[in-house]
Amino acid sequence: MSNRTTVTEFLLLGFSDIWELQILHFLVFLVIYLAALVGNLLIFMAIAFDHHLHTPMYFFLMNLSVVDLGSISVTVPKSMANSLMNTKSISYAGCVAQVFFLLSFLTADFSLLIVMAYDRYVAICQPLHYETKMNIRACVQLAVSAWISGILYSVLHTGNMFALTFCNGNMVDQFFCEIPQLLKLTCSDSYLSEVRVLAFSICLALGCFVFIIVSYVQIFKTVLRIPSEQGQHKALSTCFPHLIVVSLFVFTGFFAYLKPTSSAPSTLDLVVAVLYSVLPPVMNPIIYSMRNKEIKGALRRLTGWKLFTNN
Repeated sequence: MSNRTTVTEFLLLGFSDIWELQILHFLVFLVIYLAALVGNLLIFMAIAFDHHLHTPMYFFLMNLSVVDLGSISVTVPKSMANSLMNTKSISYAGCVAQVFFLLSFLTADFSLLIVMAYDRYVAICQPLHYETKMNIRACVQLAVSAWISGILYSVLHTGNMFALTFCNGNMVDQFFCEIPQLLKLTCSDSYLSEVRVLAFSICLALGCFVFIIVSYVQIFKTVLRIPSEQGQHKALSTCFPHLIVVSLFVFTGFFAYLKPTSSAPSTLDLVVAVLYSVLPPVMNPIIYSMRNKEIKGALRRLTGWKLFTNN
């Protein structure tokens, strides 16, 4: 029997051991975090304060902004603090909290993207039934279901992960507590149960992604039959941003969890983690407001009201 010591903290891999580069990392993450914070808060406030945007699509987008704020706040501030204080440590409880909240927000994020795809499908392919199917009660139930699914999935995953024994060190080859990297530190025979949960999760996510793709195939078929170019443009302006967000989230997440984990720290692992955990909360407000005239108008009215209220 090998000696087993109780892990009380983990050491997170930094982007560099050089102090100057750590400060650079802090500044870059600070800019990214502030951009995500401002962007998502503006989207949230624009939808909340503008009655023109009190529709199911924007209600789900408002929930997505809250989820994005939560997901980036779980990982980035701790990484920034470690770089600024020239440390790598995170407590065992802090690591558990990171895994739990990150999984909750990411699962809720994906669930909301599925709901938003269904909303667009009903709006474009079944417009006569839209008000019936997507009434206020249905929208609230769908949003609550997305949040609850995130919490339940995270409870299962986190409990299963930290029931394992860590005896291969405490160095996590990532800037936050990521499950594939934590699995490298376990020596319990029961780690296969966590691998099975991961495999099931990936299969479920793939099934949901196929549902989204099929929905959009039907949407694009319907859009192409719209006689007016203005109608086509309006329909596509609400669909393309969502499809871009889904693709960015799904492909980077799948790559992070499906690729083989190496025993040595990898720059690719860090880049992929940034792509699926840090980049989407920054890009989502930009993508959704880029082609959407209603969001742009609401943002102009919001900032104009704030800046020129005395006039």
